[in-house]
Amino acid sequence: MSAAADKAAKSLLRDFNEVEHLQVSKKGTNDFVTAADLRAEKTLIEELSHARPGFGFLSEESKPIPAKDGRSRWIIDPLDGTLNFMHSVPQACISIAAEQDGELVAAIVFDPLRDELFWADKGEGAYVNQKRLRASKRERIADCMIAHGRAAGEKPEHQERFLQQMGHVMRHTRDLRRMGSAALDLAYVAGGRFDGFWEEGLKPWDIAAGVLLVQEAGGYVTQTNGSPFELEKGSVLAGNRHIHGQLHKALAGR
Repeated sequence: MSAAADKAAKSLLRDFNEVEHLQVSKKGTNDFVTAADLRAEKTLIEELSHARPGFGFLSEESKPIPAKDGRSRWIIDPLDGTLNFMHSVPQACISIAAEQDGELVAAIVFDPLRDELFWADKGEGAYVNQKRLRASKRERIADCMIAHGRAAGEKPEHQERFLQQMGHVMRHTRDLRRMGSAALDLAYVAGGRFDGFWEEGLKPWDIAAGVLLVQEAGGYVTQTNGSPFELEKGSVLAGNRHIHGQLHKALAGR
């Protein structure tokens, strides 16, 4: 997984440096970044297919590829934080998760711009490069910094709900951050950089790897309504075990 991500990252780094030049030209960056995204995805699929020929794929840019054994698949996002990338904001990553029999078993979130590889194997803990990750230990939500996100293209009623949630949580926490990459936000929760994170309207490739990182770092993950986490629902509320319940109440305006 890390070898595949490293190979895809080489082209993304070249493309990121090129985006800065495009910003001041008449040529738009949308097509360029879309092409960069597709190139990275092609590399990931090729490399991972060589490593595990029987695995299927669920990815952002391509149609799902069923697993030959019906059990195992890669869930990949070749460029999470596309809008950041498009604007030369260095907050983007490659996200890869391995799923077997419906269970997340391995994950990486690779930030090539900072050379940080977040990774986890189920039951073996979570790490950034060679350092063990642990969720924060803060016990009062008033002391916490919480990350959040808003899905692109939301309906007006969903935008209103998001603004209400943001207002509720802001009143209870030390501060909020909106960074633009759900995968990295979850990796930062795993590492204790953020105390919690919430977002709705996500896709499996946005969150599969990050969720396992949080769980293996000792954090707790549910849907925003407090129900057990389900990958296909696209709703995530993550935090350390002390503040998760407090954050859930704050989201609901309680």
